[in-house]
This record gives sequence, structure tokens and C-alpha cells, in this order.
Amino acid sequence: MSFLEVSLYEITKYFLTPVLLLIVAMFIFAFFALGVFLMELWQRLYAGRRGLAFPSSLDWYRRQKPGRSVEDLELYILKRLEPFRIVSRAAPMLGLVATMIPMGPALLSLSENNTRNVSENLVVAFSAVITALLAASITFVILTVRRRWLLTELHDLNREV
Repeated sequence: MSFLEVSLYEITKYFLTPVLLLIVAMFIFAFFALGVFLMELWQRLYAGRRGLAFPSSLDWYRRQKPGRSVEDLELYILKRLEPFRIVSRAAPMLGLVATMIPMGPALLSLSENNTRNVSENLVVAFSAVITALLAASITFVILTVRRRWLLTELHDLNREV
């Protein structure tokens, strides 16, 4: 291999650990967010069955500083949804990166008939992409449902004003 190819290979090896740590962090965030989401869903369903209104986070935000415009509320919605959007979009890309980095050593090991090293690298590659896709799927569902909830609250607030 040329100097450039060897250099690129050496550089990419150093990215595997940070990418795996980011995937684990996103996975933990997704499961924490799922717990919060399920609790809010249960509270909304419970309030609905009792004929009560679920407390609006937008209304609370608006009351903190009277005179907030609809644009301020829309910006608040975007700010609340941003972490879910980032994780749902970045996790699959990081999963792909974490899949491709171990594939180089796996292919080299395959050419040397070292099946043990091939399997070790493939386990890392596929575990990382599955974990990343799970994190992305969970946060995408939360993003979609929570966006609807917040936009419904915004619509209801606009009708009151």
C-alpha cells in the first residue's frame, strides 16, 4: 500500500472508539427519552380518560414571560425537538461509520484465512450498526409524536388568543 493509503487506514482506526462511544451515548439517551415519553403518554391518556386537560408545556412557557409571540413558541418547539432530530439523523450515519471501520481489518484477515479476526471485527461492525439504528428508530418515533403534541398545543393556544 502507498503512504497515503496507510495513512488513511491509520487515521480511521482512531475514529472507531469515539464513534462507538457516541453510539452508546445516543442509545442511552434514546432509552432515557423513551422512558420520559412513555410516562408523558401515560399521563396524557390518564388525563384524557378523566376528562382533564393535560398541562400544556407551551402554555407554561408562554406564562413565564407574557407577551411571547407565536414565533417564540415555534422556536421553543424546535428547541425541544432538536436533540431527537439530531439523534434520529446522526445515529444511522455513525452506525455506518462504525460498520465500515472494522471491515478493513476484517477483509485483510479474510485474505490471510484468519476467520477468528474476521468474526471479531464483524461482531463489532454489526453490533454498532444495530445499536445505532435502534437509537435512531426510538428517537424518530418520539420526535414524530411529540411534534404532533406540541403543534396541537400551539394550535390550541392560537385559538385562545
